[in-house]
Amino acid sequence: MNIAIIGCGYVGYAVSKYWQSNSNFMVTATTTTSERIPTLEAVAQRIIVTPGNNLEGLKTVLKNQEVVLLSIGAKTADSYEETYVESAKTLVSLLPQFPNIHQVIYTGSYSIYGDRNGVWVDEESPPAPANRNSQLLRKTEDILLSANNDNTRVCILRLGGIYGPGRELAKIFGRAAGTTRPGNGEDITNWIHLDDIVSAIEFAREHRLQGIYNLVDDSHLTNKELLDHVTKKNNLPNVIWDANNKNTRPYNAWVSNQKLKDAGYKFIHPRIIF
Repeated sequence: MNIAIIGCGYVGYAVSKYWQSNSNFMVTATTTTSERIPTLEAVAQRIIVTPGNNLEGLKTVLKNQEVVLLSIGAKTADSYEETYVESAKTLVSLLPQFPNIHQVIYTGSYSIYGDRNGVWVDEESPPAPANRNSQLLRKTEDILLSANNDNTRVCILRLGGIYGPGRELAKIFGRAAGTTRPGNGEDITNWIHLDDIVSAIEFAREHRLQGIYNLVDDSHLTNKELLDHVTKKNNLPNVIWDANNKNTRPYNAWVSNQKLKDAGYKFIHPRIIF
């Protein structure tokens, strides 16, 4: 099977490594910088240097492909439209030229649910993106879903906060130890381990999933619980919460993963690993 991974960063690299280890897969990976080529040569048979919104570059990537994983990431807060929206538009515009592509999988974000005061949401809950970049992520989903049809299935995985090897929670939150944070820390967090991202993407490919699926674990810790666990586990000073200062974090929703479970997916790490 020929598979293209558009965007081979933290997630894309791990998926490429997994797929490349299967002799039945021929993996094409993209990068925006030629310096990444030696690294990607270890996990992909073919590497193409192109941004996702480059029409001619993407044509080269899509030739002879059967499955496409869109796993892009914006390098700056100002580049969301170029990175996500324009890449999705370019990909969708080209799909009719490549009828052999029978599935597109996209790694999105649960952030489009916005601030729901910690209440439960699932895939049927209307998005309420709290800022422009979250609005752009929703627009990206809409563009990709417009290409969904009987021939090409589009699957969107809304990821929680990503952690795993090289991106451990202690590394992510170590600087917060001993500092004062606004609010009371009662906002809900949603996380997913890299192992489950790779496994769920393969599950989506194998079962030809289409539509939207939340990809978060079962923990749903509050921010305070999460940081307390991190600091205690690593013998760091506790975070101090200042309830007199309003928390401006724009994501606060209890995100359900039941739809993915109902499809048959079994989580490798159903609870957060500290």
